[in-house]
Amino acid sequence: MSHDVILTIDQGTTNTKALLIDKQARIVALGSSPLDISYPKPGWVEQSADQLWSSVLSAIKQCLDVAPEHNIIAIGISNQRESVVMWDASSGAALAPAITWQCRRTTELTEKLKANGHQDEVLKKTGLPLDPLFPATKIHWLQSLTGKQSKSKCIGTVDSWLIWKLTGGQRFATDRSNASRTQLFNVQSGKWDKTLCALFDVDDSMLAEVTDSKHSFGYTKGVPGIADGVPITSAIGDSHAALFGHGAFTAGETKATFGTGSSVMMVTPEFKVPKDGMTTTIAWSIDDKITYALEGNILVSASLFPWAATLLGLDGDVDQLMKLAESVTDSNDVMIVPALVGLGAPHWNPAARGEISGLSFNSTPAHIANAAAISMPLQVVDVINAMFKQSSVSNGRIFVDGGPTRNTP
Repeated sequence: MSHDVILTIDQGTTNTKALLIDKQARIVALGSSPLDISYPKPGWVEQSADQLWSSVLSAIKQCLDVAPEHNIIAIGISNQRESVVMWDASSGAALAPAITWQCRRTTELTEKLKANGHQDEVLKKTGLPLDPLFPATKIHWLQSLTGKQSKSKCIGTVDSWLIWKLTGGQRFATDRSNASRTQLFNVQSGKWDKTLCALFDVDDSMLAEVTDSKHSFGYTKGVPGIADGVPITSAIGDSHAALFGHGAFTAGETKATFGTGSSVMMVTPEFKVPKDGMTTTIAWSIDDKITYALEGNILVSASLFPWAATLLGLDGDVDQLMKLAESVTDSNDVMIVPALVGLGAPHWNPAARGEISGLSFNSTPAHIANAAAISMPLQVVDVINAMFKQSSVSNGRIFVDGGPTRNTP
C-alpha cells in the first residue's frame, strides 16, 4: 500500500539532507550526503555545482531505499544562502564552480564600492552592508568570466539551481527570502532593482524569476526515483526555514541557531535600515505578503569549545569541557570574549581578538571552562538586546536549535 509523503531537501554547506514526511508530520525516512569544499586561493571558497546536485540525488535515493512504498506528492527546498551558481541555459551544464557564502574573492571590489560612498544607498534598499559575503559582487565576478551573453547563461542562488535541475530545465526561479540576500533585490518593493544591478554591473536578464516562498516552482522532470509531474511547492533560505519551522510568526519572536557561529533572526513588523552590524532581510513571503526579520550573525560560538578544551589540556574534547564547566556553579567572574576571528553582531569589529579576563588566584580551569560555555548564550543576548532597540517591539518568545542545544542548561 502506497503512503503519501512530502520530500524536503535541505541543501547545506557541508552536506545535503533529504527527508520524507507523512501527513502526521512524522519523519518516515532520512538521507544525507556529504559535500566537498575547495580553497583554490587564499580567501577563495568553492564547491562543485554538479556535486551539489548529485548530493541531492544521493540523499533522495537513500530515503527511497528505506521507504520504497511511499509516494512523493510535493517537494520543498531549503538551502545554504549567498552561494552562487552559473550555468548554461541551453545545456544545463555548470559553467564555473559554485562560489560559496564564505568566499572573500570580491573583497577588493566591495571595498572600492564602499570608498566611493555606496554603502548607505545599498543598505537602505537591501538591508545589507557592502561585504563579499553577499552575492552581488560574486555574480559580477562570474559574469566577467564569459562576458554578458544573457541569453545563454543563468546565474542564481542554490535554490534556483536545484529548481532548474528538478524541473529538467523548465523553470528558473527563486523565492524572496533568497533573493533578498543577493544585494540586487529591493526588499521594500520585492523586486530586482535596476539601479543596484547597474551599480554592481549585473545584467538582470540573467537573474531568476522571483516569487513567494510558498509557490508553484514547477514540476519534476527526469529526476531519478521521482515520477515526473511532482510539484515543487516551496523554497526558502535555511535560516528563514528554521524561523518558520519554529512557528515564529509574530513580531518580536526570535530564533537562535547555535553552531560553529550563531545566527539570530527576529521577526519585525516593518522594514528598517539596520544598525550595529545587523542585517534586515525578508523572512518569507506568502500570498504576496512580505514578512521582514532582523538578523545578526555571531562569528565564533561552538567553534570556541574545541579550542578551549585544547587550551585546558583536554585534547579538544568538548564533552569533557562541558563536564568541567558543570562542575562549578558559575565562572567566578572569569569572562571570555570569543573574538578569535573578530567580533560579529552587534559589535562588528573584524580587528578585535579574543581575551580572557577576571582571573584571580582562586580561578580554576573549571571556571575558564564555564566562562567558555556561557560565552555563547551571552553573545546571543547581546544581539537580541540590540535587535529590540532597533525594532518597534520590545519582547517575544525565543526559540533555539542547533547541536549545542543538547548541552545541559
